[in-house]
Amino acid sequence: MFISNAYAEGAATAQGGGIMDFLPLIALVAVFYFLVLRPQSKRAKEHKTMIEALQRGDEVVTVGGEVGSVNKVYEQYVGLEIAENLVVTVQKSAIQSVLPKGTIKSIK
Repeated sequence: MFISNAYAEGAATAQGGGIMDFLPLIALVAVFYFLVLRPQSKRAKEHKTMIEALQRGDEVVTVGGEVGSVNKVYEQYVGLEIAENLVVTVQKSAIQSVLPKGTIKSIK
């Protein structure tokens, strides 16, 4: 007699949660979106526009740390002059950032 009443109470409380059980999961997904996914997609968009705007004479830094001046711009590659009369070809995606004009002269 006592056992059947206990099972009946447990079943009634398990069904009462509804959407409140999923609220922490929804909040976690929202925090993940605003702290990780959104800034990452924004940086990717900025990098893409920077790569598309590359032109001859821009001073850039590659992912590997090489500093040079853009000599030629191809469809997928860039001719990068890293020393006088020394041009290497790198992928556009390997360009990390564009430096202000005159940075290379100030380094040397």
